[in-house]
Amino acid sequence: MDRFLAPHTPEALAHSLITQNWHHWSVEYPSLAETLIAGCASYGALDRYLSGADLVLLPRTRSELESILRRYCYDAIHNAISISRVPLESGGYSRICHLAEKSIRDVLDTKDNVKILLALHRAPKMESTHDAEDRSVASIATK
Repeated sequence: MDRFLAPHTPEALAHSLITQNWHHWSVEYPSLAETLIAGCASYGALDRYLSGADLVLLPRTRSELESILRRYCYDAIHNAISISRVPLESGGYSRICHLAEKSIRDVLDTKDNVKILLALHRAPKMESTHDAEDRSVASIATK
């Protein structure tokens, strides 16, 4: 995770603040709630992708990877909003989504992160059907 979002990044700090202090973070930091939620969401999305726990369709391209990460961001945003005690300001949800998406794009635009993230959950290469058939035939000995 440190390769993509190091512990000192705003996303990692927001994730730490919200997950460790979830019961009172929104009361203590009402003016920063949007930035905190967006940072936490992008960090959580990347963490969720890295774990691969509920990854059903493996991404093959950058756009597919970005789509998965955005969907994970939206899930994390909804979770954070649901525990918040402070209502969002008008347009807050859109701003949060925009900030989280920008964070994800920044990670994907850095070095060879897309290549590494795609390779992490790459589908195994299919064998040729001829090789698979040769190994699947078992000889039966008769007396």
